[in-house]
Amino acid sequence: MSTEAPADPVPQPSAGLPNPPAGQGESALPTADAAYWEEAAASFDDEPDHGLRDPAVRSAWAARLRSWLPSAPAAVLDLGCGTGSLALLAAEQGHRVTGVDRSPRMIAQARGKLAGHDAAFLVGDAAEPPVGEQRFDAVLVRHVLWALPDPSAVLRHWAGLLAPGGRLVLVEGRWGEAEPIGIPAGELTALVEPLAAHTHVEDLSHDPVLWGKEVTDERYALIAGFPPGIPT
Repeated sequence: MSTEAPADPVPQPSAGLPNPPAGQGESALPTADAAYWEEAAASFDDEPDHGLRDPAVRSAWAARLRSWLPSAPAAVLDLGCGTGSLALLAAEQGHRVTGVDRSPRMIAQARGKLAGHDAAFLVGDAAEPPVGEQRFDAVLVRHVLWALPDPSAVLRHWAGLLAPGGRLVLVEGRWGEAEPIGIPAGELTALVEPLAAHTHVEDLSHDPVLWGKEVTDERYALIAGFPPGIPT
């Protein structure tokens, strides 16, 4: 793991914890320990793009979500949901949200944030979310996929969770200089295109308001529309 790992997608680990995983609250790397995210939960929202406490940052993410997600009301599955900041924005826009994260403390915070909204939160693995036969109009995932062992298989599984005409919204990037980590937009597009009816990539690197500061690494969103009959 690079010593130049990004501060925004990944909060820095405390002493004694294993290598930091990446993701929006999702402990995905094989070397990760669930205890990492349990401890990280207390300070997770301190990152501008995690807690969305700054009104400008919050507004910027709300505008992006409004353009990425289907018209409300839609069923949205937020995988690696962390403390539920993006889920809250989606719920405020009129969507029915289900959030999944492996950290019980993250989930507890998310439930508190979305109390009174049409939302449910489950402790579980983002790669294989415990949603049974439920299907969704959109699957939203931020900073999780790149760290999973088999992204291609995970994408097929996520596509199978979509209702006919659903869409996949992936916020990913490539961070660090000496030893870059992440997944480039071109690589992710190549994985998604065989499954999707159409894909669209938005560059997020040149919108510093999203991150609460200027960034120089690759950050993007891939939005994919899926027809009925997704191969799994």
